[in-house]
Amino acid sequence: MSKPIAFQGEPGAYSHQACRKLRPETEALPCRTFEDAIDAVRSGTASLAMLPVENSTYGRVADIHTLLPESGLHIVDEVFLRVHINLLGLPGARLEDITHAMSHTVLLGQCKGFLARHGIHRITGADTAGSALHVSQTGDHSLGALASPLAGEIYGLEALAEHIEDNSNNTTRFLLMAPEPDMSRRGGDGMITTFVFEARNIPASLYKALGGFATNGVNMTKLESYMVGGSFTATRFYADIEGHPDDPNVRLAMDELAYFTTNVAVLGTYPAAPERQ
Repeated sequence: MSKPIAFQGEPGAYSHQACRKLRPETEALPCRTFEDAIDAVRSGTASLAMLPVENSTYGRVADIHTLLPESGLHIVDEVFLRVHINLLGLPGARLEDITHAMSHTVLLGQCKGFLARHGIHRITGADTAGSALHVSQTGDHSLGALASPLAGEIYGLEALAEHIEDNSNNTTRFLLMAPEPDMSRRGGDGMITTFVFEARNIPASLYKALGGFATNGVNMTKLESYMVGGSFTATRFYADIEGHPDDPNVRLAMDELAYFTTNVAVLGTYPAAPERQ
């Protein structure tokens, strides 16, 4: 029997839904924190970890970019998940019965319009699936949960209103992490390579480091910066590019990057998800 995919959250979390979308045949293992999910792979309890990295509405997930380089794991796949939010209630409850709704603060913020129209008060919960679990245990028909359709299925709740998110295009990107890299060329939509680096402390080093991608025709789809070790002078950059490290143009661009930077580390090379197209 194959080992499970570790994810952060309770069963029914959106990370759990991402596991089902990308690896429907593999069991999913809930973990308390992102660190616990990573440790489950390191210890051999799980074979893979599913980690959210960014959301189209709220930007990158806090701490993930710091955790990835230190995890010792490698990105082997990606998946984009549309965040559909349902108002879930106990069996027999009606929409007009709901006076309060519980969820993670981010989801509460994504449904402000719906909640205001129906006069429903917000209650902050630890997470989305945990809120659904809580509602299932209360016996209170006036309390609802904002969570995924999967959470409703797992905890025996009814969808009193579906797809109530204010932003209909809200999407979260997840990365699938493994103990070993997979450099094989796979998928039908090209390859993505993700890496981190630190620019050398010389004038225009970042400009020069990135120039090789432009001159060699390599498309950089993401570039983000964040501080290292709480220092205002040490900055690490996280980047995604289209292509495989063995592609001649990517190899030339990476060589030029290395000349003007320090601590370049490739976090993974993996097939581009169809949703990128």
